[in-house]
Amino acid sequence: MIEMKVRRIGNSLGAVFPREALDRLNLGEGERVFLTEAPDGYRITPYDPEFERQMNFAEEGMAAYRNTLRALAK
Repeated sequence: MIEMKVRRIGNSLGAVFPREALDRLNLGEGERVFLTEAPDGYRITPYDPEFERQMNFAEEGMAAYRNTLRALAK
């Protein structure tokens, strides 16, 4: 577990991530993170859940029209 402190950053509040957390999340300066609600609280992740949902729809569509897409690619 990593404890973080909420701090004032200009007129806002923010949390500074320790290097080990940034390395584990594979994050660098300026990259986005997402706070999602989980059954036991909240989760911080670099993965956009909306993008993942859209990709699942795309994969379903590609699977349903596999032969058509293959013919169009020729």
